Amino acid sequence: MIQVGVVGSSGYVAGELIRCLVHHPEVNIDFMYSHSNAGMKVSEMHQDLLGHSSLVFSDQINPDVDVLFLCLGHGNSSVFLEKNTFSKNTKVIDLSNDFRLKEDSNFQGKDFTYGLVELNKKDIKNSQYIANPGCFATAIQLGLLPLAQKGVLKDSIHVHAITGSTGAGKTLSDTSHFSWRNNNISIYKAFKHQHLDEINESLTSLQSDVADLNFLPVRGNFTRGIFASIYTKSDLSQEELVSLFQSFYEANSFIFVSENSVHLKQVVNTNNCFIQVQKIDDKVLVTSVIDNLLKGAAGQAIQNMNIMFGWEESTGLHFKANYL
Repeated sequence: MIQVGVVGSSGYVAGELIRCLVHHPEVNIDFMYSHSNAGMKVSEMHQDLLGHSSLVFSDQINPDVDVLFLCLGHGNSSVFLEKNTFSKNTKVIDLSNDFRLKEDSNFQGKDFTYGLVELNKKDIKNSQYIANPGCFATAIQLGLLPLAQKGVLKDSIHVHAITGSTGAGKTLSDTSHFSWRNNNISIYKAFKHQHLDEINESLTSLQSDVADLNFLPVRGNFTRGIFASIYTKSDLSQEELVSLFQSFYEANSFIFVSENSVHLKQVVNTNNCFIQVQKIDDKVLVTSVIDNLLKGAAGQAIQNMNIMFGWEESTGLHFKANYL
């Protein structure tokens, strides 16, 4: 079994990552670093782990772990790696946005690979350092990659995507507490969301002249999940579009192209992405749904780890959706 360390262990994503790791057949958790919570039982912070884990948060790190997961706030992973040294064999999977863009991907001689499995699986397999994609970025890219590979993203692309409150993290803010979120939705960072840059880098790696992408992110009044609606003009027929998406994702374990409408209850608590593609008049409409904490974060990080070690990529990720 490999030895794993988790840094920044108190947030929602970290809680889901620990849940996956505790039940992973090839993993032993060596340490969970959290300076502010050192000595606390993990099950006190992540109460769904009561009865599943007796682990305790630590303020010590083991520099010789096989894999280091960084679940730190954006901008903090680079600071942590500057201050802490690990074995030359330690693999690092970062869940922040510190190393996702090409201009940031080389850090102190460490070359980070963008960890979108459905795009970069071969590179991930041979990498030591992974920059895990953002949650909105994952849902949107999975809805657009087949069209980019076909080279048909010639007209403006419009995206409306709504995310659950866990996407904002545990820290309380004016727009994340219950009395504001309940029975309420709102747009934020219209056309300026930080995930746009990583989306565009992925799309242009497949089609150099991708049209403008107009993204409206929405705060939802539910806990977890992302529902992305994507549309642009297309000359492809319904049959051609379905065939294109099915062919693109036929070798991927977690992507399912549906003939019927998709919804969040199909994917919440799983590492799956469900996609429906429709031709309506002269437009193609793609709906893409994921769990923001799993396929959009922790589950995708485990998937990357599995590929790096040559295991079946679904190992430790056989979750069924909570449909009711």
